[in-house]
Amino acid sequence: MRSEGSEGPSAGRAELDGAWWPRSRDLPGELSALADVLDPLWGRITRIALDPRHWPVLPPRLVVNGQVVNVGLFTSELDRHRIVLLSYSAGRWNLLVIPPETDAPSAARLMATASADAGPSMTATALMTAERAHHGSRDGAGKDGGGAALSSHGRSQRRAVRM
Repeated sequence: MRSEGSEGPSAGRAELDGAWWPRSRDLPGELSALADVLDPLWGRITRIALDPRHWPVLPPRLVVNGQVVNVGLFTSELDRHRIVLLSYSAGRWNLLVIPPETDAPSAARLMATASADAGPSMTATALMTAERAHHGSRDGAGKDGGGAALSSHGRSQRRAVRM
């Protein structure tokens, strides 16, 4: 695993605090890998909220690294390309979910944009739409490598982690 940069949810530029590029649409399996990276930075993830359209298996609770994580499903209230992570010790984080099928160059641009401290505020869906419009990116374009997370802790730093 390689990590770079800083840590911390944004103080306001974006509606996002970073990005996550999972390897598959198997949320129970992918969430364990994400928690391995984020738990030491943010504290244990206790609840997640997401749009269920991109995840074929979604029980109301998941056991992640031996701990129960409650799952909230929202189809109209939550951006379909965002996951909300909650931790008792560190609060709330909004991450762009980059589809597993996304090619590596597009994923890198999306992760950088989602974690940028400058520029206009954009929703997760707006970022995905802009990437497709400007770079012709399509999900399924041949992702190389594995999942990635752009995570944060505090309000002034960001951290990029490649799994």
